[in-house]
Amino acid sequence: MTQKKLVILGGGESGVGAAILGAQKGFEVFVSDFGTIKDEYKSLLGQHGLKYEETRHTEALILEASLVVKSPGIPDKAPIVVKLRENNIPVISEIEFAGRYTTAKTICITGSNGKTTTTLLTYEILKRAGLNVGLAGNVGKSFAQQVAEENFDYYVIELSSFQLDGMFDFRADIAVLLNITPDHLDRYDYKMQNYIDSKMKITQNLRPEDWFVYCADDPIIQDELTKRDIKAGKAPFSIMQILKEGGWVINETMKLNVNNNTFDMTIYELALQGKHNLNNSMAAGISGSILNLRKEGIRECLSDFQGVEHRLERFLRVHNIEFINDSKATNINSVWYALESMTTPVIWIVGGVDKGNDYSMLFDLVKEKVKAIVCLGIDNQKIIAAFDGMVKEIVDTKSIDEAVRSAYFLAEKGDTVLLSPACASFDLFKNYEERGRQFKEAVRNL
Repeated sequence: MTQKKLVILGGGESGVGAAILGAQKGFEVFVSDFGTIKDEYKSLLGQHGLKYEETRHTEALILEASLVVKSPGIPDKAPIVVKLRENNIPVISEIEFAGRYTTAKTICITGSNGKTTTTLLTYEILKRAGLNVGLAGNVGKSFAQQVAEENFDYYVIELSSFQLDGMFDFRADIAVLLNITPDHLDRYDYKMQNYIDSKMKITQNLRPEDWFVYCADDPIIQDELTKRDIKAGKAPFSIMQILKEGGWVINETMKLNVNNNTFDMTIYELALQGKHNLNNSMAAGISGSILNLRKEGIRECLSDFQGVEHRLERFLRVHNIEFINDSKATNINSVWYALESMTTPVIWIVGGVDKGNDYSMLFDLVKEKVKAIVCLGIDNQKIIAAFDGMVKEIVDTKSIDEAVRSAYFLAEKGDTVLLSPACASFDLFKNYEERGRQFKEAVRNL
């Protein structure tokens, strides 16, 4: 029997992980990256004796594949992906591929906002409870590499819509959907329903013994539930209504009730403050309750969790001006949550690569909370036009140092400087992490 050929498109974390797992499972593996591959990944591929190419896609080699695993960063419209589909060669995600080789239980978390916080919080709850658990997907190490090299009983997996797009037979044991708001519409033909369908794939293949944890306050999710037959047990959470099962808030107390497992704590005990974080805490707490973990362990975790770097990270005070790094806020909704949770006057640093943003949903909050706007990006005209006349001052800057200095001069004692860009970072930075790190460096240098 001839060896099956596995082609991996993209030589990053997920691609290299899939290559290692593929080789272990007897595939002939070839990795192809249209860009350059980082040295650390090249050395991993070398250690495992795996063939790869960079800065090109050699069509003849790729079309020999019996299966292709595609990096979530490569759009379906990329010429090589179109060609593969024309040739009826299956194209899947690394998560789908790895899922075929593990019997571990999976807690899968998606949503337009709050995914990383909820994933890390859920992982922390399971880990502290003594479960043998891995962290994968958009955070942590590649799921495929962990399936190849570890022996976890559970995985907590953060899933983006791009990862879900490449998933077909995969099934979560606990599927968590935090919210659905417009994001990445450039990848979905600017059709909201395409993006919604992508997010709802978190519920695919769920069985009656599985669980679906979701926000009952999200109108899009509620509408989708009327169209779909989801077989799993349902555990909704809400901050606006009293529920019988799931999670809700009454008299400033968060209450969870799953499987007749009841649990409550005041919202002031929660480590993560703000309405959005209340939802994140309920989702993580419900997942822990479904697994029958000790209430005291869940409570402890929810009350002392440290949060996520680059997500509303209260970083430093300089002359009684607070600097907050929210570089991970790459869409309008994330910024809405950030501004909503601010209690002092804000100097807002915003800008980057616009993903088709509609800024109008921020107008009321900006009028209420923002003193001045500092634009950070190569082309800030859309932002300047959107908020013209709404705040006292709008400054246009082209570097992080200039943006931080401008914000510092505009701020007074007791104000907050908030980096919450609403945009992708690729015009001036490699990614949002680099943008966040440079912001912190610039603040330290004031």
